[in-house]
Amino acid sequence: MQITPIHRIQGPGLFSPFDGRMVTTHGVVTGATRKGYFIQDPDGDVNAAVSHGIFVYERRNRPPVGSLVEVLGKAVDYQPDSNARPTTQIVEQGTRVLAEHGPGIEPVWLTAERVLVQQQELADLLNNLEGMLVGVRAGAIFVAPSNPFGDYVLVPPDADLVRTRQGGVLIDPHIPERWLPGFRVLDYAAAPTVNVGAELVEPVLGPLNFRVASYQIAMAGPLKVRPVQVEQSITSLRGEGSRITVLTLNGFNLDVCKEDPARVNDPGRDVDDDLGDGRFLALGQAIVRDAACPTIVALQEIQDNDGAELSQRVRADRTYAGLIAAVKRAGGPSYAWLEIPPEEGADGGQPGGNIRNAFLYDPGRVLLVEGSLQRLGSKSPAFEGSRKPLAARFRPVRGSGELELINVHLASKRHQNGLFAPEEPGFDPRLALRVQQAEVIDAHLAQLRAQEVDYYVTGDFNDFEFSDTLRALTGDHSVNLVENVPKSLRFDYNHRGISQALMHGVVAKRQLAGRTVEYEILHANALEGAQPGRKGGKASDHAYVIARLELA
Repeated sequence: MQITPIHRIQGPGLFSPFDGRMVTTHGVVTGATRKGYFIQDPDGDVNAAVSHGIFVYERRNRPPVGSLVEVLGKAVDYQPDSNARPTTQIVEQGTRVLAEHGPGIEPVWLTAERVLVQQQELADLLNNLEGMLVGVRAGAIFVAPSNPFGDYVLVPPDADLVRTRQGGVLIDPHIPERWLPGFRVLDYAAAPTVNVGAELVEPVLGPLNFRVASYQIAMAGPLKVRPVQVEQSITSLRGEGSRITVLTLNGFNLDVCKEDPARVNDPGRDVDDDLGDGRFLALGQAIVRDAACPTIVALQEIQDNDGAELSQRVRADRTYAGLIAAVKRAGGPSYAWLEIPPEEGADGGQPGGNIRNAFLYDPGRVLLVEGSLQRLGSKSPAFEGSRKPLAARFRPVRGSGELELINVHLASKRHQNGLFAPEEPGFDPRLALRVQQAEVIDAHLAQLRAQEVDYYVTGDFNDFEFSDTLRALTGDHSVNLVENVPKSLRFDYNHRGISQALMHGVVAKRQLAGRTVEYEILHANALEGAQPGRKGGKASDHAYVIARLELA
């Protein structure tokens, strides 16, 4: 029996010389996905730089795990799109079970020593193990919140990495993009909800599958976990007089509409019911309970009244009214709202949603300075097709000074190449654009400094505190308050197991001289294994951040 000649045995991006040929091969079934199953040569040397496993594409009939089978089919190099890394597989045309119980397959254990290596060494290792039986030993810690698709990410025992206070893995400025072992449970309904910091009680085993531009174990068996609870994050900051508190809250495409499937771009993704799922209630409680009724709320990802429906509507007044009502039901103040709506389809985001930034503010504590509300960058190429920063200046009802708030949502990282992309792994084509956006904002800050006006830039920057984006914005005149947060708590988002800060708070250096300037991150959303935007889930995929700023 021989599998290796029909599998890619060199680096990613090279095609099998057998692509398109009919082949007959034998192997032991090691696991399955919803699209097929894996077989592996039981006689292959697991230490050789070659894979002894392969995926068999067959949606209907899957032989039992552990059986020895003979497979007839066509060997192909599958690419979901022209820029994707190809994966060799067999499109099955016939399977025969030779033995119900085939030879045993010993897994390759994904230990810290094996996987916490340089990127090229890791890419070679995983390429050579693709399709083969691998495992993660008990004692590993879950470092990403689970999702409803049965996806999990672990860090192996004894991993020498900088950890968060809850047990997660903190982003490393020297290796910001890092692969950690993950797996997907075949039966979504049996996949338990897991928070960051939970412990794996029994090993995870399955074939190593390449999907969604990364490697993931395809696990079939039951998952046993020692759970942990997430403590509710409640701020200690209070705003009164000239001390203003500002909460930054990502609404996760918030709207009041349950979309008509016939009126959206993608019915499978674009239809939701934020009111029915309780998201308005959850956000209202977060503003009142977690953030102690802040003076001002800087909102991102607010959609128009008909959500993702494709129309010419851009008004979002019903969305704000729903959120303000939820705050009042939770015992909070009667906030007023501020926005400048985008032109239809001009600011990116979910098709039809007309995403925008906005403010809620308590008129009993602050007043809007007349004529100060504006969108920055509307005429700049850097913000073409992208969310425009919203700026507004506020004055305390009781107290002195003024504060200009700039609420941002910079270009996303969604188009970044994966770590295992055939060309330029990890390349972020929008980094230069975010730097340009930061420079536009910084030019506005220079005008405020010349006028000696206090400012606070907050929102979703889609970049890290050590990035070129934040360096362009802070320069020699401003500071990022995130860097005052202890490293073990410096995160508001979790991407594939890496805890990181994407929300920031930038103020002028002179505002720190003898005045109260404080910053907190309310972490719960970045730790809880609940699906954002669904019934019983969390209200956002981002943690909330809050600052208290004393005006001059």
